[in-house]
Amino acid sequence: MNYKDAFHRTVHEAPGGCEALAVRLGYTAGLLRNKANPNSTTNVLTMDDASRVMEITENYDVLHALARQHGFVCTKLDEAPACDMAVLESVTGLWSKLGTFGNEIHQALADGKVDAKEVAAVDKALFNLLQKAMQLRSRFKGMAEK
Repeated sequence: MNYKDAFHRTVHEAPGGCEALAVRLGYTAGLLRNKANPNSTTNVLTMDDASRVMEITENYDVLHALARQHGFVCTKLDEAPACDMAVLESVTGLWSKLGTFGNEIHQALADGKVDAKEVAAVDKALFNLLQKAMQLRSRFKGMAEK
């Protein structure tokens, strides 16, 4: 998903929908709908719009879409508690994503051909795996004695 589609979905899936979010942003619903429309050429999305919407909704799909588009992975740091159970939760989450990644690779290679849709599915699974790995790193690092 690209960042414009992620913004559109975030705006329309916000609690109360576009109308409620527009009020919190100080926009009219029509203006926010136009900014969220990936095809709009009049009221365009700005980085400030995206940042404010992420802050209000706590939905960071736009950030992740931008990162993926440019070959990066984002993970929130220092949010995770530093304890054995949190690390165990991260490890099992990582194993789950590793299985999904392996399954996508297996399915892509099953017919002896790889198409663009399969590459996109593998790419998405890999980014999800990397996010979980970075979460594990953050939690484990938080357990270090100082």
